[in-house]
Amino acid sequence: MGKETFIQKAGSPLFTDRYYKKAASLLQEWNGIEEIKGTAVIGVPLSKPSISHSGACFTPATVRKLFHNYSTYAVETREDLQSSKLTDCGDVLMHATDIKESYRRIEQSIEKLIRENPSLHPIFIGGDHSITYSLVKGMSNAKAGTIGVIQFDAHHDLRNTEDGGPTNGTPFNRLLSDEVLQGAHLVQVGIRNYSNSEYYHQFALEKGIRITTMQDVQEKGVLNVIEESLLYLQDKVDHIYISVDMDVLDQAYAPGCPAIGPGGMTSRELLEAVYELSQHDKVCGIDIVEIDPTIDFRDMTSRVAVHVILEYLRGIDIS
Repeated sequence: MGKETFIQKAGSPLFTDRYYKKAASLLQEWNGIEEIKGTAVIGVPLSKPSISHSGACFTPATVRKLFHNYSTYAVETREDLQSSKLTDCGDVLMHATDIKESYRRIEQSIEKLIRENPSLHPIFIGGDHSITYSLVKGMSNAKAGTIGVIQFDAHHDLRNTEDGGPTNGTPFNRLLSDEVLQGAHLVQVGIRNYSNSEYYHQFALEKGIRITTMQDVQEKGVLNVIEESLLYLQDKVDHIYISVDMDVLDQAYAPGCPAIGPGGMTSRELLEAVYELSQHDKVCGIDIVEIDPTIDFRDMTSRVAVHVILEYLRGIDIS
């Protein structure tokens, strides 16, 4: 009797420092009732439609866990995010075997969330890139006006659906085919050699897609590319959506991507680009896709995803 016990809640951190605010403290669980205002994280754990092996369905949980590894303080600009609010809405529940039903659930859930929470600014954690079709369609259904997309990717993701159905290689072909998105409203950044075919490159050009290759990024600088992309889109659309396929990064920075390859962006370039984009008043949301934690090394790729979210949040706070 009277002796102190040292038992704490399961899952609690092994060490805490009273002067070190962890990024995990930003995540506030949504009760499902109150109106969501501002930024919110939504997990979209679907990877069965991937044309290569993928455990991207495990990424939302991995990324949330890694928020405990970082602080809220951006030392380079002396900004602290600890007063920022990041609502955690949980994950979209996928069907165990029916991929098309999973797509329907994603679209319906996002449309409903945005209609009922008009000031919601979503950050989606995938999942493979096939989810972007349902995310953009759901947002388009709920928002008045046209949506443009800035896509970070090594690949065009314009594959046909006849050879394999709706996969992670087809989201932008499907958005164009269903007239959810116009070709002139899609900007692709980071497209690189030996990741695409001549057919799909020509298809992109014929559809009026604005293509920025990795050579363009290297020659112009990533911030100039982002400035050009925003200037190109801002008078054409009412909303700008950001889609980050993590294989836009060089394989040295993203070993956990199913489709790794050399010659891509550095993590620093991607973070600078996302921060710059998030400050624009027409940017309405972002997805982060194509990370497979089961093949990652020390969660390197998921760690970049956490930083993408934090830089995105920092930019929104400033704007």
